[in-house]
Amino acid sequence: MVQRITFLRRKSYNTVSNKRCVVRTPGGRLAMQFLGKRGSVPVCGDTGKQLYGIPALRPFEYKSLAKRKRSVSRAYGGSLCASAVRQRYVPFKPSLDASLDRSLFSPQLSLSSRPFALSPTPTS
Repeated sequence: MVQRITFLRRKSYNTVSNKRCVVRTPGGRLAMQFLGKRGSVPVCGDTGKQLYGIPALRPFEYKSLAKRKRSVSRAYGGSLCASAVRQRYVPFKPSLDASLDRSLFSPQLSLSSRPFALSPTPTS
């Protein structure tokens, strides 16, 4: 005869938060285990792509996670993907076509002859 399994909790409805599975214990009897909800994968705020390096957990479980496992060691590491950061924040690249740019980045010029150089502050 099949062994009957009773609910351990009061809720007897087949809802999303009441998923369960039957397992056999080492003692040979059948027991019911309740399964928690699956966590959603964190996504980029700009592109909607998956953020790699961050586990998919429920929001409450991130609290007990180490800080280095919650984010990636980069600017905007836990919220934006690398391509979104590259697209949004492009570093300054000098173009070597303009004569002004050549004069700005040539090593022969002193710091005071450059147009963006700060004037030295007088010390008293």
